[in-house]
Amino acid sequence: MTVAGAPPGPRRARPRRPLRQSRWAGVVIGGISTLIVVLALGWVISSSPGWPRVQELFFDGDVFADSLPDIAAQLVDNLRIFAISEVFILIFALVIAVLRGLRSPILFPLRAFAIVYVDFFRGVPSILIIYMFGFGIPALGLEGVPDDPEFWGIVTLVVVWTAYVSEVYRAGIESVHPSQDAAARSLGLSTFQSLRYVVLPQAVRRVIPPLVNDAIGLTKDTALVSFIGPIEAFRTAQIKVSAAFDFTPYLAAALLFLLITIPLTRLSDWLVQRERRRTMAGV
Repeated sequence: MTVAGAPPGPRRARPRRPLRQSRWAGVVIGGISTLIVVLALGWVISSSPGWPRVQELFFDGDVFADSLPDIAAQLVDNLRIFAISEVFILIFALVIAVLRGLRSPILFPLRAFAIVYVDFFRGVPSILIIYMFGFGIPALGLEGVPDDPEFWGIVTLVVVWTAYVSEVYRAGIESVHPSQDAAARSLGLSTFQSLRYVVLPQAVRRVIPPLVNDAIGLTKDTALVSFIGPIEAFRTAQIKVSAAFDFTPYLAAALLFLLITIPLTRLSDWLVQRERRRTMAGV
């Protein structure tokens, strides 16, 4: 009951929808809209005039079942090339990043070398580097120089991706505030000790997500090694295509690579979110 002339009392706030219900509603709406887009896109593709021919060339079930086991077996070679290359890349890239950060005039030649190295191997297409290393160096006929194409494929991947990953390391090193180095030096640490025990641990921890992204790119680039001879997953798919006059083996190879790269992508996303939560907690 309201007394005449009395000011109205405060209105009761309407209860908010629980946060969990709001999230589920967003997931449902997003899933439905995605399904609609996928169905619409599928209808546009399947109703196009050339779809029967594309389906015949790229989606042959028998060819897919026949080629998948052989391509999957050769994918082991891609993984081996990736694992060997990644170890050397992570080490050499860190060295290049440190060299680029040198400020002493005496060490300027090393810094200049690092700059030229990164600029050159980031600017030239990887396939051209593979051809130069895989065919050019063995053609010199130097004694003791191996002529194994897989060896030179790994060398090429290491050389090229070291240039890219070194920039990731360098960004991490530069993200560490100079006061960290100054504090370490004030405690009596040398320049090298400050870099080793203070700057690099923080820098490497911050760049783990982009390092995982680069690992995804390296995984795909292992297929480029096939251009100089090694028979890995992509080369096996090419052989199957030539034998069957059908492009379905390429689809099989693509799906196998996706089975590797998608988990790595989700790992990268998780690492980014974890680092973001850690950063926000420290604010």
